[in-house]
Amino acid sequence: MEVDNYSSEEFLRALSKSKELDESYYLSQGVRSSQSYYAPPGPGLPLFTRSWVPPPDVAPKALVFMVHGYGNDISWTFQATPIFLASRGFACFALDLPGHGRSHGLRAFVPDLAAVVRDCVSFFTSVRAQYQSQPPTKSFLFGESMGGAICLLIHLLDKSSAAWDGAVLVAPMCKISDGIRPPWPLPQLLTLAARFLPTLPVVPTADLLDKSVRVPEKRAVAAANPARYRGKPRLGTVMELLRVTDDLAARLGEVALPFLVLHGSADAVTDPEVSRELHRAARSEDKTIRIYPGMMHSLLFGETDENVATVRRDILAWLEERCSDNLAGCGRTTSGAETSLEYAKAPSYL
Repeated sequence: MEVDNYSSEEFLRALSKSKELDESYYLSQGVRSSQSYYAPPGPGLPLFTRSWVPPPDVAPKALVFMVHGYGNDISWTFQATPIFLASRGFACFALDLPGHGRSHGLRAFVPDLAAVVRDCVSFFTSVRAQYQSQPPTKSFLFGESMGGAICLLIHLLDKSSAAWDGAVLVAPMCKISDGIRPPWPLPQLLTLAARFLPTLPVVPTADLLDKSVRVPEKRAVAAANPARYRGKPRLGTVMELLRVTDDLAARLGEVALPFLVLHGSADAVTDPEVSRELHRAARSEDKTIRIYPGMMHSLLFGETDENVATVRRDILAWLEERCSDNLAGCGRTTSGAETSLEYAKAPSYL
């Protein structure tokens, strides 16, 4: 599968045929996929999980632990990215967040992101334990939108250098865009109402699909997702996302792991300026930012195939470089145009 010659036609056709990609499609991409349920410790609900890994005769380059966004799941358009990464030698793992996709819980109800973070860490740790006695030794986080915020929260939970080898943050929800954020005085009123009716789906907001997916044909496929949440955001979910993203925006200077952050300049769902601020403020010695002129929120599916290929190429290059023995290219910073990169050695990797 050539990155530069990417075509979504086969993937879209496979999704349009049925509600589930079949085994023959995975095999045609050189990927093995499996699915299961994971029961987190404590009061957590059963969570649906998937893996996408290279063939048995190919040793994975690294483990990539992926987190989807609000209202989404891991079995529809999200799969395009882990299938691609697995076809390039990376073992990918993800779970439907509580209340999303096939996981248990009230649909799209996220009253406590800290609990979600604990569930993710528990599942990811269980997978990493299976690879302790064999390569690869590197593990990366990968999050889209709300999933990007969750990845940062996972890192901030344990900021030791041994916890994670890096993170790919795609349009991370470090702050909700003012264009979809409830206007004043609604947040104050919603805070009060959420105390009594947290599950009520009444928060007015724009259609995120229209604001996320550029290509009409892809928008239609995304809209057909049988697991996609179509209701209005729930009071408790909105207040928790506002609280957490405000907190994250104030803690960007604590981020210390290597990361690649990618954002479209025309993103009307999450704020690209906060990704710029993350890149400026983070303590990480190895940090890279890509701002794509004119691109929207759904960078890895909703854009034209040419644009998706560009984003994929950047992600693949970043991951492969950090899996190589020669890490002299680490310590990236932006210089001049935000889509060009300046390379520098990172002393901590020497």
